[in-house]
Amino acid sequence: MPAKKRQNDPETGKKNKKEKRDELAVINSDLRDESVQKGMRDAWQRKESDIQLDCEPFPHCQITHFLQSEGFVESLQAELLQLNFNSKSNDLYKFQQSDDLRERKEHHISQIRSVIFGEFRVWLSEVLQVDLEATVDISCAKYEHTDVLLCHDDELEGRRVAFILYLVPPWEVKDGGTLDLFSTDEHCQPVSVVKSLLPCWNSLVFFEVSPVSFHQVESLLFEWVNEMYLDPRYQARVQQEFEESSEICLPSFLQEEKLRQVRSALQSSEIQWEQKGPPNKRCYGCVDMQSVPSCVQECWELLSSESFFILLSNLTGLRLHYLCGDEDESENEDGKSETENGGGEGNTQASASSTDAGASSTEKKDKGPPTCVGELRRWTHGDYTLLHDSVKREYALDLQLHMGCAGWKSEFGGFTSYIAHDEDEELLTVYPEDNSLALVYRDKDTLKFIKHINNSSSSQLSSQNTPAFYDFSFNYYE
Repeated sequence: MPAKKRQNDPETGKKNKKEKRDELAVINSDLRDESVQKGMRDAWQRKESDIQLDCEPFPHCQITHFLQSEGFVESLQAELLQLNFNSKSNDLYKFQQSDDLRERKEHHISQIRSVIFGEFRVWLSEVLQVDLEATVDISCAKYEHTDVLLCHDDELEGRRVAFILYLVPPWEVKDGGTLDLFSTDEHCQPVSVVKSLLPCWNSLVFFEVSPVSFHQVESLLFEWVNEMYLDPRYQARVQQEFEESSEICLPSFLQEEKLRQVRSALQSSEIQWEQKGPPNKRCYGCVDMQSVPSCVQECWELLSSESFFILLSNLTGLRLHYLCGDEDESENEDGKSETENGGGEGNTQASASSTDAGASSTEKKDKGPPTCVGELRRWTHGDYTLLHDSVKREYALDLQLHMGCAGWKSEFGGFTSYIAHDEDEELLTVYPEDNSLALVYRDKDTLKFIKHINNSSSSQLSSQNTPAFYDFSFNYYE
């Protein structure tokens, strides 16, 4: 969806098509002020903050009102939105990107290209005291809901500076898409996010590319998931444990505030639960996801998003996303800066880098979206599932995210039991645990059922209509 159209300057009125074609790209005149340039140049060299410049965790700068004419920026955005965009997706990112803008003939695109290749590059070189060659890679990207760009440093051979021009509507932190900057340890490895820059219309961010310039574009994951599980080093530990046993439970999985919101919504009277049968196979409450409160819908979208597939792939080592874990296909590093933008649907930005030399590689072929099926379930007195022959038997990763079951005991029932086909021996039991993400990889000869919930042994269930707990249940397929 395009950004909201901005009003024309009341002093100039609406421009006709000829006037728009005559518009020139002009950067903010303050940037040409010698005192401003000297202040930024000195601050950059001394590694001190000045004029929207910060050197922690690595040198970066944000320039608001980068282009002087609002009308020009609106026309630029309109031209960019008319371009063809290609899906870009691998283990690191997922978004849509235009072709290289160096060959485009549209007026406003040609103008911004001329300014970036010329005046702005010269200005950067003077401010940073770095000789920058005329090689500049520039493209446009659109980030939609659940798109992601994970932690990386932007280092390519010859690249010195990366920059992003944001063309987004009025933006808030809750919209996601912030540019997150990481601190690093003594080995130049990323540790944690220490600063987040909010996307802003007609603002340009640039930073020095170095071995410690780790950054990411925040996605739905960072808003919802405990940051511990987004740490690559912790993911490696989880993956090792999962590969040894094919199952794991991850406690405190959701951020506490998000957990409270969803749990409260599930317990409200807004949701209309329907009993699912037939009784010779199952008995529990289920809900139509189109009729749930927004926070519950967002949680569902998180668990079924491609960025979550990537997270699960990193946590388990399974190739759940079609571009994860394939060592025969190389990561796309074609010399273009990974485009960075707010996470709202249909918003655009120009993104580029200034380099000493280029690089190229062949992009992976899109093999189609990953698949999963899921339910949001309510469990109460008398609920259960049974083993039956109509169950689809194939390899899958089972996920259960339990809520509202603090203090649950095994004698209450409600646990998930895994058994081998045609055998009575139990292979694994997964007990309900509040805000715990249970992951189990099963083969086609492994079956499961939910043990009948017995009211008589549970003080938590005062009547048949009192909910015991809830779970998001998903099956993911390789």
